[in-house]
Amino acid sequence: MNANLQEILIDCLEVLARITGGYATVTDRDGVRLKTVDSSGNEIESLKGVVFGLAKKAAQTGKAISGMSQLEDGAESWCLPISEYVLACSNIERVKRNNDLKLSLIESLPFIARVAGGEAVVFDSQGKRIATVDSKGNTDHKNLGLVSKGARESMIKQKPVIGESSSVSGAMAVRIPITKEFGFGFNNEEMVRRSNKLVSEVRKHQTAKYNFSDIIGESPAMRKLKETAKLAAKSNSNVLIYGETGTGKELFAHSIHNASERHNKPFVAINCAALPPTLIESELFGYESGAFTGAKKGGHPGVFEQANGGTLFLDEISEMDIDLQAKLLRVLQEREVTRLGGRKAIPLDVRVIASTNKPLDKMVKDGKFRQDLFFRLNVFDIKLVPLRQIREDIPLIASEIVKKMNVIFGKYVEKIDDEATRLLMQYDWPGNVRELVNCLEKAFNILGNDKYITKDHLSFKFNMDDIGDASQGLSAMLADYEKKVIEKVLKETKGVKVQAAKILGISTTTLWRKIKELNIEV
Repeated sequence: MNANLQEILIDCLEVLARITGGYATVTDRDGVRLKTVDSSGNEIESLKGVVFGLAKKAAQTGKAISGMSQLEDGAESWCLPISEYVLACSNIERVKRNNDLKLSLIESLPFIARVAGGEAVVFDSQGKRIATVDSKGNTDHKNLGLVSKGARESMIKQKPVIGESSSVSGAMAVRIPITKEFGFGFNNEEMVRRSNKLVSEVRKHQTAKYNFSDIIGESPAMRKLKETAKLAAKSNSNVLIYGETGTGKELFAHSIHNASERHNKPFVAINCAALPPTLIESELFGYESGAFTGAKKGGHPGVFEQANGGTLFLDEISEMDIDLQAKLLRVLQEREVTRLGGRKAIPLDVRVIASTNKPLDKMVKDGKFRQDLFFRLNVFDIKLVPLRQIREDIPLIASEIVKKMNVIFGKYVEKIDDEATRLLMQYDWPGNVRELVNCLEKAFNILGNDKYITKDHLSFKFNMDDIGDASQGLSAMLADYEKKVIEKVLKETKGVKVQAAKILGISTTTLWRKIKELNIEV
């Protein structure tokens, strides 16, 4: 009878294992496994003779019991004593698949977060975070264990829950249940933060802060440019400013606005090169609530509305997507704007000043810029000259920069000496005034307590013949020059390291390390 019972129980194992999604086993009353099979009916030879503690307990109590599996975390087992044997089953395979899926999902979080542009999380059946990663692949430890209301709702309903982020305005969050035990979610908070920051930077100023008095230069070319710009200020026509990078296009745009009848009205600037087409469209024209995913409640006015009555400065207009150019042209022609997702046309009284560092006429021929938009913008054109064409203005411009640097650095540099001025005037300045500012700022960082800027302070740019033997290699030449600068500053500060480090713009620790590396005597 016992032999027949054992055979009957063993014959049942395959069916039980398949139904429960795991292992089925028969043990003796000591819990020793006689045979164990998986859901495919294959015997697990490695478990034969292994004691199953829960089965042994069931045999001792004579009652059916359930408990956690010894073989897989989270898996459950039940044991039923039958005469001298115990029949047991577990859901180990199903749980193992779920655990493998959960682990795979957790390993995928950095990729999901990067694509979504925010945070990606895995949560348990209660909506509690068990893994969380940002778009850079970093784990947010402080939010582990946090219960999300949206995640909990998705697990209870066993349906995806999509809604607005609770921490970043305009961001969206998605929570999706994968099984009854866990789910995952993601948001685009970091992307929205970056976009908000970018928009803030691109808008630059809501008021124009420069005037014609801020434009330095008395050369014939500069005088003519300022006269032309002042004529533009008296007009309401659109203005197109051409110029290489660093020639002062924004400076002229501000000055034209402040010299115009619109000076007490808004001045709004937006950089067309810094925003993707989808984002710049909503910034130009505005949008209504619900116009797109992430749109703010109540909508948002575009820069045309914000600049109404005043001036809109479209910096780097050449970078605008050609499809968007058509929409811009329509606004300029109709003198009205309709928000994205809206129907109401808003009347406009805006003067547009656009700037570019590329030849728009050539872009028109190449089909990269609309000819009709070019004509609409190019009513009043101002072509700024590069610094190399107004070399006689370089001493005036450099002197003005020195005055501003004195305030910034808390120093009093009287002037740039004649030899250094000659070097500045001989250089071609491909980066124009912006490069000149950068050059003089570097000089301020190394001049110590000197009252004059000399060619020695400009050696990093002009006096390459004086900084060492080129045959020793670039690294050695730079180290030699760095050593000379540090020695000079230490001499000026009489060896006071804290003061020297402050002048050099480095920490005292860094200064000590360089003294040791460069074998500087102190």
